[in-house]
Amino acid sequence: MVIISGESGLAHGYADRWRADGAFEYFGAGQVGPMQMLRGNAAIANHSRNGKGLLLFNDTNAGLRFRGEMVYERHHIEKAPDREGALRDAIVFELRFLDAVVEVASLEDKAPPAVGLHDLRARALAAVAAPARTPSEGTRTIYERSRDVRDYVLARANGACEGCAEPAPFVRPNGTPYLEPHHIRRVSDGGPDDPRFVTALCPNCHRRVHAGADGDAYNRILLKQMKAIEPS
Repeated sequence: MVIISGESGLAHGYADRWRADGAFEYFGAGQVGPMQMLRGNAAIANHSRNGKGLLLFNDTNAGLRFRGEMVYERHHIEKAPDREGALRDAIVFELRFLDAVVEVASLEDKAPPAVGLHDLRARALAAVAAPARTPSEGTRTIYERSRDVRDYVLARANGACEGCAEPAPFVRPNGTPYLEPHHIRRVSDGGPDDPRFVTALCPNCHRRVHAGADGDAYNRILLKQMKAIEPS
């Protein structure tokens, strides 16, 4: 999915902005009257669940500029003028850069909950299907949902790289084997939310995917392996 932000939207009541905590607040579609969680707005809120990446572009005088892949965290409603100047309820999506979410989830040294693999998998899949809700309804943040996926994927690997099958090179301070979650289908799976496209790799295999001459080919091999590791 492509979303476009630019100063031209101000004429229609769209006041997109960056927050100090790194979130991007993106106004939903609807030029006159209250915005509705339908069509394009619903597609943004449910992009991960629907298996869609969310690509942000800026509309500039020089044309469209790609800013990065985003992930929907939550949304809120605020009063804003419509195209005719009347105040209405506007949907404001709170989005974050995918890379920022992945980095936090990967580097965090918090021990996973002491539950079985079945329960961890249920939590990870629940993160995929997290409904679009406002903060008052208790939506978990994208960081929390990404952590659920990471905890399950690392537990599933059971201390061995899912690429080369070698043992993890060392143990984290929390006592768990050090492996790194790798998102095989970054654009098409909507980010960090789907354990069926996330594999646990040792640092060497992870660097091979991103920096190796055969990185793309190796990534395709990992995708094929996932059919056996994580049946749909």
